[in-house]
Amino acid sequence: MSANDRPTGQQQTATYDSAFLRACRREPVPHTPVWFMRQAGRSLPEYRKVREGTAMLESCMMPELVTEITLQPVRRHGVDAAIYFSDIVVPLKAIGIDLDIKPGVGPVVEKPVRTRADLERLRPLEPEDVTYVTEAVRMLVGELGATPLIGFAGAPFTLASYLVEGGPSRNHEHTKAMMYGGPQLWADLLDRLAVITSAFLKVQIEAGASAVQLFDSWVGALAPADYRRSVLPASAKVFDAVSGYGVPRIHFGVGTGELLGLMGEAGADVVGVDWRVPLDEAARRVGPGKALQGNIDPAVLFAPREAVETKAREVLDAAAGLEGHVFNLGHGVLPNTDPAALTRLVEYVHEQTAR
Repeated sequence: MSANDRPTGQQQTATYDSAFLRACRREPVPHTPVWFMRQAGRSLPEYRKVREGTAMLESCMMPELVTEITLQPVRRHGVDAAIYFSDIVVPLKAIGIDLDIKPGVGPVVEKPVRTRADLERLRPLEPEDVTYVTEAVRMLVGELGATPLIGFAGAPFTLASYLVEGGPSRNHEHTKAMMYGGPQLWADLLDRLAVITSAFLKVQIEAGASAVQLFDSWVGALAPADYRRSVLPASAKVFDAVSGYGVPRIHFGVGTGELLGLMGEAGADVVGVDWRVPLDEAARRVGPGKALQGNIDPAVLFAPREAVETKAREVLDAAAGLEGHVFNLGHGVLPNTDPAALTRLVEYVHEQTAR
């Protein structure tokens, strides 16, 4: 089932005809929909207040807190979609991987995965492992009404990089060493992660998420030939696993200008584009039959209002001929961003694109 089909059971949902879902399905919209990656987070004073004293991973396992955090940018900015507040390592933690999210560093894995024996630690994810996700999504769907909720997961390559490196990495040397030097071990690792990621997305969709986004934060470190051979099969497995639900599937990575066509080929309905490639050129690389998401530079929001609007206008002009467009940043909201700049940007895009 494609995202253009109206799935049985979704005909009367409050979100089906929302601007966001219509854009994802490449249908006419009343205005260009807007949401921001990391829209719920450190840029919001209300987020910092509610998270005070609670560790990141702990907060991801508290349904009422997740609900409140996810709703905050919808209330403040008037965005057209909410994204489920979580972290890409939550499903790994849920299956028993010893890891933590260290402030100022990111996810750190106690024992990196580097041998075939290490693969045995990666058991399948069961819905019972993440009951807090089901509870939070159901609470959110009830609160959001006609505003869609986007489900969230890390892609197999990026999860593998954290597991193999033991944490964030600039050069991904251990990751690439396995990919090049142990291709079968690498393929088996990504396949296991694809199964885990698919299960995590299914939990969110079955609880009521209206769309899903797969974040491949680090995949821009790869050449196209390596992506096709060593990553695309696992990403495609994830997208295929959730295709029957009929919800739009979004694929996003950073520094992926050379990979855009392949990322679309993996099975996404919407391809996220960072700020390095104009949307009209991105559309040429991706090819027909896909909507695009993006792509203003997050750092532009630190410039004066007129400059922000100028750059937003450039994005909208480049998107004028697209089959479908969801306005977003080219990466996540930076922590020190003025929340008012985001609110003004939403208002500007809505006003400029009102039909």
